[in-house]
Amino acid sequence: MTPLQKHRIKYQPTLPKALGKNLVFKGNGSTSSLGNKKEIKEKFPKTFGRPLLHPSEGEPQLLKALKVGVVFSGGQAAGGHNVISGLFDALKSLHRECQLIGFLGGPSGIIDGKTLELSEDLLAKYRNQGGFDLIGSGRTKIETEEQLEKSIEVFKKLLLDGVVIIGGDDSNTNAAVLAEYALSKGCKTKVIGVPKTIDGDLKNDFVDISFGFHTACNTYAEMIGNIARDSSSAKKYTHFIKLMGRSASHIALECALLTQPNMTLIGEEIAEKKMTLKDVATSLSDLIEKRGNQGKNYGVILIPEGMIEFIPEMKTLIGELNTLLSEGKDEKALSLDAKKTFEFLPKDIAQQLLLDRDPHGNVQVSHIQTEMLLSTLVKEELKKRSGFKGKFNPLHHFFGYEGRAALPTNFDATYCYSLGHIAAHLIQGGHTGYMSAVCHLSKPPSEWEICAIPITSLMNLETRKGKEKPVIRKALVDLKGAPYKFFERNRIKWMEEDNYLFPGPIQFEGDSSLTDTPPKSLLI
Repeated sequence: MTPLQKHRIKYQPTLPKALGKNLVFKGNGSTSSLGNKKEIKEKFPKTFGRPLLHPSEGEPQLLKALKVGVVFSGGQAAGGHNVISGLFDALKSLHRECQLIGFLGGPSGIIDGKTLELSEDLLAKYRNQGGFDLIGSGRTKIETEEQLEKSIEVFKKLLLDGVVIIGGDDSNTNAAVLAEYALSKGCKTKVIGVPKTIDGDLKNDFVDISFGFHTACNTYAEMIGNIARDSSSAKKYTHFIKLMGRSASHIALECALLTQPNMTLIGEEIAEKKMTLKDVATSLSDLIEKRGNQGKNYGVILIPEGMIEFIPEMKTLIGELNTLLSEGKDEKALSLDAKKTFEFLPKDIAQQLLLDRDPHGNVQVSHIQTEMLLSTLVKEELKKRSGFKGKFNPLHHFFGYEGRAALPTNFDATYCYSLGHIAAHLIQGGHTGYMSAVCHLSKPPSEWEICAIPITSLMNLETRKGKEKPVIRKALVDLKGAPYKFFERNRIKWMEEDNYLFPGPIQFEGDSSLTDTPPKSLLI
């Protein structure tokens, strides 16, 4: 271990005051779903409509020793180990004989019954550390009857009182499916979800942001700031930086607020304005021409990973290609509008759409090098402009995995520790099909508020692989929200002037204004 790793182990997160020892969760009334109420209710008859739960001071109870399982599901997000640490510490505070069992390799570890008992000695070196390497993760979905049956058999064999699933929207949907199935089979194991994803698209009225987002954005912002400083020093490169965020542009917006680049594309805005690919390329060319004619042959542009799918014409093209390719046809069978879009693309990108497909035969949109696509279109557009007197030299970057497994910020370390504690108390209270939640995260941690959300209340039906499936609805950037409005008011100034901010590396020690700040978008 490095000296910093050893020092981080000693960090002790602050718990919200609401997490008292005699905590119980209570709720009144009922909830619905975000959409398709009838269909969601039919699929989740035993867990649909349950109330939102809030903390209440309970009477001292005679507690039994609990045996709880925990699993990481999906991609890494900084702070995951602290969810497990919080869960472990809370269980031991309830009863010293409580046991915590880790499922290895993600949800497949549940199906196959691959486990590791977690002890204080084992956990000690993972507290406040990044990654998911304590027990590993995976992307297996537990959805077939056989997989569900095997999972319940494992729960019964291990005599588990509860299972905590740490994951994103699909993983928490999986938690709801498991909770419902367990009840239908008379299994007493309670299933609780924890909101995780660096993309920030798992949020609602009671989840301000998913864990890992803050660390990832701060990691990216340091690199963006470094590039901005280099750009304004060398004065000869325009940097196209693609950032993770397949379904929403939260990361791009947060990084823009932290670094103030010359331009940030927001997928949701592109969709709202029905911008074409040519429109996007034209707006970028206008910026580069204006700066170049002022002698500024440099700049920084942020691009969300999933931007391409927000462009209506590209969404149509990709949808048609998916259908045609599944039928064994090629681009010649495209509709007239889709064919025009296809022919507008640079040849390399067009070929990528035809050849690079996932196991289901669909175009692998995440593999499209959007940053290179845009710079190529800009270069072609600038060649046509006689009024452009500057120079255009693009450089390309993709910041993704760099931010997923970093040492968690104090914010994420503390947030995750609280989420683990909440999960333990929910299982102890006999609740199932709920998601741990902490809100008012812009306040000091001791003042954070806690609750538990019925996972079914976050659902609607979406088409997946040609079938309507119940899933948690992804949260997109709110174009009427304060963070976007702040960005919108200030971006013209950032375009024309160099107002770059240089956040530097994540700080763990020192002034709390440097070490304990929440995401910028929450503060705004």
